[in-house]
Amino acid sequence: MIRKKETKKDENLDIDFGMGKISLGGLFAGIGKLAELAEKMNEAGGEIKKEGEIDLSHLKKGMKGVFGFSVKNMAGGKQVVEPFGNIKKTPQGPRVEEEREPIIDIFDEKDELKVYAEMPGVNEADIKLDLKGDILDIRAVTGDRKYHKEVLLPSKVTAEAPVPSYKNGVLEVKLKKCP
Repeated sequence: MIRKKETKKDENLDIDFGMGKISLGGLFAGIGKLAELAEKMNEAGGEIKKEGEIDLSHLKKGMKGVFGFSVKNMAGGKQVVEPFGNIKKTPQGPRVEEEREPIIDIFDEKDELKVYAEMPGVNEADIKLDLKGDILDIRAVTGDRKYHKEVLLPSKVTAEAPVPSYKNGVLEVKLKKCP
């Protein structure tokens, strides 16, 4: 028996990532196919970022869907795909959340880790950091801008408080590595 998949209106929105149009419902399936594209990344400096925005005010006044992904080449030729934004994959299909996941970059230096999070539109005083073992929890709420991300750190860090700085929408967090 062949069953026709039912789709919701919002799953049929077409989004152009510069690689051809992708439907919102197919966005998450398409991310899994990015390994082929990642092989071409070396020509682009080892990283590709694509992002976009969808007006969803027909669902809720002022609501916007923010989405994107970052694909990076890591040591050993491994590719890492990291989605960001406020459109989440759920068993019921794509869902728009109020909180956005910021784009995160981590630099593992000799004595410290540097974590960068793009969070435009928030006040520095509204940024909250919580370090629990090897997980850094980043949260910020200013007006209608809400960000949240749990970052798994690649190295063990000391229990010392993270040292944050925020400038031009980018949060930098320095963490001392365990000796």
